[in-house]
Amino acid sequence: MIKLTRLNGNTFYLNAFLIETVESFPDTTVLLTNGKRYVVREDAETLVSLTKQFYRDIRMITIDQQKEESGLE
Repeated sequence: MIKLTRLNGNTFYLNAFLIETVESFPDTTVLLTNGKRYVVREDAETLVSLTKQFYRDIRMITIDQQKEESGLE
């Protein structure tokens, strides 16, 4: 789960496994696989970073994959 902020300032936790797309219109809009949309304060890059960190925390991204992402190989 990742912590996000709605435009009204309320925070909520989103299941990162359900994220299908993230777009900026300029507000960041998250589309889930179930068709629900959320507009959040976080920018797209932050949302991607939070999602990657969630995957690392649950060991879905390994150390080798982290190196590839950052170009350290």
